[in-house]
Amino acid sequence: MNWDFLIKNKASVSVSTDTRNLPEGCIFFALRGANFNGNRFALQALEMGAAYAVVDEDIPATCAQQKCFSKQLIRVDNSLRALQELSREWRRQWGKTVIGITGTNGKTTTKELTAAVLKTKYNLLFTQGNLNNQVGVPLTLLKLTADNDLAIIEMGASHPGDIRELVEIAEPDCGLITNVGKAHLQGFGSFEGVMRTKAELYEYLSEHGGFCFRNMDNPYLAQMAGGLKTVEYHTGQMLSNTHLVGAYNAENVSAAICIGEYFGVEKAKAIEAIRAYIPSNNRSQLIQTEHNTLVVDAYNANPTSMQAAILNILNNSIPQQTSNATFILGDMLELGEYSHTEHQNIVNLLLEQKIQDVLLVGDEFAHTTAPYPVFANAEALVEYIKEHPLVGRYILLKGSHGIHLEKLIAYL
Repeated sequence: MNWDFLIKNKASVSVSTDTRNLPEGCIFFALRGANFNGNRFALQALEMGAAYAVVDEDIPATCAQQKCFSKQLIRVDNSLRALQELSREWRRQWGKTVIGITGTNGKTTTKELTAAVLKTKYNLLFTQGNLNNQVGVPLTLLKLTADNDLAIIEMGASHPGDIRELVEIAEPDCGLITNVGKAHLQGFGSFEGVMRTKAELYEYLSEHGGFCFRNMDNPYLAQMAGGLKTVEYHTGQMLSNTHLVGAYNAENVSAAICIGEYFGVEKAKAIEAIRAYIPSNNRSQLIQTEHNTLVVDAYNANPTSMQAAILNILNNSIPQQTSNATFILGDMLELGEYSHTEHQNIVNLLLEQKIQDVLLVGDEFAHTTAPYPVFANAEALVEYIKEHPLVGRYILLKGSHGIHLEKLIAYL
């Protein structure tokens, strides 16, 4: 479909997929999924002030409604695909540099750190929160305005082809894969499937004359990049005096500094911006409560990041805290046939390191040989903690978002 009548020569465009957040004069896209159907709200959106409603099924309407809104209903075969096509056309009209970021671990933190660095020099648009999928990427692109100098688009994936679909929408000029690890194995099928999917970013850049920022210390990335033009950096040492918890953040920090320097941000200014950045959303957060010190990294978890989080504490990243550490670990989801083995591997690591103070949450850990207490869910562990308070502890909270370990924070 030709979207010129909506976007040509305009400085901004307003879209919505939810009548609860409907700016006046916006374009309403009637998306649908397993448990919702936006087509049912298309006429309501128009009555509330939307300029157009994009629908992919017939909309029952009274004669009066048909007369009022016939020119405002845009009928398409697939409303999600239409949203993606519009966002790609809008990105092309904007015409400036897009940086794509993906990876198994650290992509959101790296995106946030890179944004903090680039904002010192540029009017930057970057992915908010975790809007990194087939809906979130188009919605982010459609927030671009003529005032923006650069854009950072985060791209997530759980199945083969996901990254290819997103790069075809965002059309990045350059990109970064933070790393590859064991995550979403249920969707990818294997670690090799993870590598192939993440490499779809490199493949797109190679096909379109782009380039990547690449950690030279990661052999998997070298294998995936092939002959793609590369701006190189090394993991290096973790920067001191930041609000980030964990030596594993060193590669995220180095990536942000590298990208900043490429775009003309002096290293000293980049470091200052990184030191000022305060993590949120349960990602590498250090929280001091009345009774304990918490390392909250419970937005996501996979075998690679779980092992790194455990070893970070054991390797005396904060020496005075290591001796009184408590490990609260939740299930790692979406591992498919590898799930039992990977959860048992985590238990084996805990036993090999002679870690005693461990509380586990979830059905997958319950089916391991763990000699530690295992709770069915976060609510069950809350009740246990109410009766057995933890005081004076250095506590790691690590698990997949679906386990909701963040519910424990108020009781620690």
